[in-house]
Amino acid sequence: MNTHVSQKEKTAEDIVRRPLWRRVLGYSLILVLLLNLGVGWYWSRSPDVFWVNETSAAGNKAVGYATTDTLIRVTETLFEKNGGYLTNDVIPPSVFLDNIPNFELGVIQQVRDLARVIRNDYSRSQSQSREDADLATAEQKFFFDNNSWILPRTEAEYREGIAGFKLYRDRLSGADVEDAQFFARVDNLREWLAQVEKRLGSLSRRLGDSVATHVVNTDLAGDAAAEANTTLPDNVNVQTSWFKIDDVFYEARGTAWALVHFFRAAELDFAHVLADKNAEVSVRQIIRELEASLQPLQSPMVMNGGGFGLLANHSLVMANYLARANAATINLRELFDQG
Repeated sequence: MNTHVSQKEKTAEDIVRRPLWRRVLGYSLILVLLLNLGVGWYWSRSPDVFWVNETSAAGNKAVGYATTDTLIRVTETLFEKNGGYLTNDVIPPSVFLDNIPNFELGVIQQVRDLARVIRNDYSRSQSQSREDADLATAEQKFFFDNNSWILPRTEAEYREGIAGFKLYRDRLSGADVEDAQFFARVDNLREWLAQVEKRLGSLSRRLGDSVATHVVNTDLAGDAAAEANTTLPDNVNVQTSWFKIDDVFYEARGTAWALVHFFRAAELDFAHVLADKNAEVSVRQIIRELEASLQPLQSPMVMNGGGFGLLANHSLVMANYLARANAATINLRELFDQG
């Protein structure tokens, strides 16, 4: 009698003899892993661009409504998109995601900049005029820690900010508008454009640092009498860590996504200002560059090929679009500076 048993038969027999609970646990873990991967992929999809409202639900039209309403809707989208607000989540799968949290960071930075300009400039006729009470309270809420998950949660603070801006927006478009003002002037628009320049310039530089290693220090260039509190080296190491390349990329995407909406709103609220300078085409060009930067990523990951290598470098492509938008923004502000 042949007592020899093949290795394959032994393996199959061992599998059959395994306790049922081990097999159930193994299959359950695989199922949970696949479910988390699917949910993570779905939640990692960026929200679509929406169209800007110029009039209220009641049909009322007021200067400043488009800008204020757009800021509200952009912030609300962070809570209404796939998976909701993910930056402060502490459970799987969102705790393992970093692309969308960086996208959210780019959006909230633009929300903060615009909210501050609305409070300090758009809603005030001059530097010594009284600030709007609703805006004074609401604007501060957007500067709360964007990564707090409890006591209080980030979402709760941001929703209070949204509520304050809704009160201001409704007073703008209501019958009694004397208590709420929005001054669509050249100097006010210039203040916001200056903030946009800084954000886009910084992001363009950080995106370009995906391939750069060292740059010449130009911090004191242009002023022979300029001094710094420390000795500055001639060359500065600026290369972005390989683990941070996708973070910077998605922060730039979030910034561009928010700015597309805010420039469309400015195009409506500052229509007379732009027409007076024949600058409507400049705003449309900025919007076009920002929209181009939001094209779908045809790759499962952010590629970081060499500048002239075989593989794509998505950071450099994004930097190109943002740099062009930034150049157009600088030209637009300089046009307003000419008086």
